[in-house]
Amino acid sequence: MEAYTDFAYVYDTFMDETPYDKWRDFIVETIEKYGISKPAFEKRQEMDSLKEERDLILDLGCGTGTLTELLAEKGYDMIGVDSSADMLELAMEKRDSMGHETLYLLQDMRELELYGTVGTVVSVCDSLNYILAEEELLQVFRLVENYLFPEGIFIFDFNTVYKYAEVIGDVTIAENREACSFIWENTYYPEEALNEYEVTVFVRDGQEELYRKFSETHYQRGYTEEQMRRLLAAAGMQTELVLDADTLKAASKKSERIYIVARCVKDKNRELL
Repeated sequence: MEAYTDFAYVYDTFMDETPYDKWRDFIVETIEKYGISKPAFEKRQEMDSLKEERDLILDLGCGTGTLTELLAEKGYDMIGVDSSADMLELAMEKRDSMGHETLYLLQDMRELELYGTVGTVVSVCDSLNYILAEEELLQVFRLVENYLFPEGIFIFDFNTVYKYAEVIGDVTIAENREACSFIWENTYYPEEALNEYEVTVFVRDGQEELYRKFSETHYQRGYTEEQMRRLLAAAGMQTELVLDADTLKAASKKSERIYIVARCVKDKNRELL
């Protein structure tokens, strides 16, 4: 995958209708029901290092940090990881403008390296679909499990094979805005469950009636619920919940995007005090 470069600076413009608030609410409710992390206002004054790790949340594939900072606004201590320096630059601008203390790290999730464990890992907006090989996705899951606090949870979404094959594959999407426009061309390869999309963007140059053109090509792979369950189990995690991400009801064969909540069940000889 090509990292987001020029496209990073128009990403938020074209994602302005994305339901980040809805995603944040789902994540917060899921942590409250299944997780162990607590926001800052619920912590006791006497903190120790284990509780600090337990209450950390890692946003894996955080992009421009919109969701990361919304969770920070709810009082959670946040870490954001992304492989695009341009996206992280924008994320840090949001952090600074909101007065948060989010730690942003420039890393490929396949080579995740943290200084300690975290109580919750989240990854939304189909970030995991950029992992194109099962063995590499298994490596990501193993790293997540490795850095999860005992009984910590992993909340993620993914686009399904059904979505790429039946809904957006081989479809061209175009949108025209006053400041910029884009053409999004999808090509689906069923044998590999691979979706190629070429995004061409035209950005207005200041007050002039001139537009700068740039293109980026990205690849995503569709996965099934069964694949995800199998890979999570191989990584030592237990699947706790599977939902259709659009309806928040039971996932089906026609679900386009699925939420999964998995738990770290391996004894790491750590105890909550």
